[in-house]
Order: sequence, then C-alpha cells, then structure tokens
Amino acid sequence: MKRTKITVVGAGNVGGTTAQRIAERDYADVVLVDIVEGLPQGKALDILQSGPIYGYHTDLVGTNDYAATADSDIVVITSGVARKPGMSRDDLLRTNAEIVGSVTDQVVRYSPNAIIIVVANPLDAMTQLALKRSGFPRSRVFGQAGVLDSARFCTFIASELNVSVENVHAMVLGGHGDTMVPVSRYTTVAGIPVTELIPPARLREIEQRTADGGAEIVRHLKTGSAFYAPSAATVEMVDAVVLDKKKILPCCVMLQGEYGITGLCVGVPVKLGKDGVEEIVQLTLTPEEDAALKKSAAAVKELVDVIGV
Repeated sequence: MKRTKITVVGAGNVGGTTAQRIAERDYADVVLVDIVEGLPQGKALDILQSGPIYGYHTDLVGTNDYAATADSDIVVITSGVARKPGMSRDDLLRTNAEIVGSVTDQVVRYSPNAIIIVVANPLDAMTQLALKRSGFPRSRVFGQAGVLDSARFCTFIASELNVSVENVHAMVLGGHGDTMVPVSRYTTVAGIPVTELIPPARLREIEQRTADGGAEIVRHLKTGSAFYAPSAATVEMVDAVVLDKKKILPCCVMLQGEYGITGLCVGVPVKLGKDGVEEIVQLTLTPEEDAALKKSAAAVKELVDVIGV
C-alpha cells in the first residue's frame, strides 16, 4: 500500500518542527525542502535518527530540489522571511509574496493533485496568493491560523478557570492577526458556555491576550517567534486530512458569499477530510460579531490589494 507523501517547504523552526511531528505520527513519508544548502538535509537526518528511539518508520528526506517532492499528497508551505529593521510592512508582504508564489509554482509543477496548507505570513494574504497562483479549487488550498489562535484561547481559559485544556473548546474567526475574532459565545468548558463562567470584563482581557498571542511570545524571545504551537496546529490540520477525520476546525479559506464575504481568504470553521475543505460551517453571528468579522476581512483586503491578488 502506497504511503501518503507530505512535503514541508521551509526548514526553519516551524517547518522543521512540523516535519518532526509528522514523522512521529508514522502515517506518511516526509520531504523537507529549503533553499539553504545543507539545512533540510541536516534536520531530516536528525529527525530520521530519532526513529529507532520513538519507534517510527517514516522515510524522511531533506533536499534543495523540488523534484524530490513529486506526487506529494499534501504540501505545507512555511517559507518566508521575518521583518528586518527598516523594512516596511508592504516590503515584507511583497518579499514573502515572491517566495510563496515561487513555491506554489513548484508545487503545481511537481504535485498538481496536492492539497496545499499555507502557514507563511501574513497568513491570509499568502493563502489567497497560493490559491490564485495554483489555480487549484478552494477546497485544496487553505491556511493555518484559527487552529493556533483557538489553541491559545483555550490555553488562557483553562488557566483562568484551573481546568484541563481538554475540557475547553474555543472558536476564533477572522484574519490571523490583530483583527482576529474570538467568538466567546461558541466557546465552552465541558459544554458550559464560557460566558457563564468568566465575567465579561475579564473575558475581554483574555480575548485581547489571544489576539496578541504571537506578539507576546516575540517579546519574550527577543529574536524569533513562536513555532511549537504553530507546528502543532498545522499538524492537527494534516491529521484531519490524512486520517479523513471530518474534523471541524477554524481555517483560512476563500469565501464565496459565506458570512457575507466574497473573494477573500478569511478564517472560518470548516470540515476537513481527505479532500481538504469539504464544507464551510456557517455560524449564526450577532451584529457585533459580524461587524468584527467584516472588519477583519477588510484588513485582509488591504494586504491582498498590495500584492494584486
């Protein structure tokens, strides 16, 4: 039986850790690609040598050549650059657009039937770019954002209430960034709405901390950014596809009228299975929540307008 083949593009912290987590699941073979000579080869070999200890048999290859990625079932795009001193937001956006666009071209060339999961930032704009550049249906190109944001929201709520994170189920919509929309009405603790457990003022503080989640980690690290939780969130999405879980997760996907938004990639709950996005789940939003989601979509539109997608 042919094993699933997964390519991870970008061998930095997020990409390397994503490759490691997938390898440990032992349900697919992995190709780790990067333009830096030796980086993917070294990390792949290191992960491979963990197999005898952890008991997985994953075939893992590191390469600078996209030919090795041929016929991948899933391609995870983590590549991009961090913002450097003196670099404007638009400069960063255009630079990463060039990188993600080039990667997408290679995906189309070597794996025309693949599902693409975008992790590169700014997430929503890069997802839209990959979708347009690939020409793939929207079901096969989507981005990781809401899974990570929801995990952060769950973490803070569990800490606040001193309960297991397994009891907390959260939902975060919108763009991945300052305008994300934590929907507390659809967030529960052992089935109890969190709005009944945490006072409104305190809940707003937790929602704001969730929106600032990535920035808080950057402040601590001084250099670099989060990668453990982003890679875990990405692999939860990979799990849903490889194992055909039909799992409902908040993902960045092209909307075509859903939630009153058309032509933009925005985070909403979707059902993920072997075919990618199999359904977009429409929640009933309050006027305030709907306005916040539209505001988030408008922020995404500003970015996609800069890169012309």
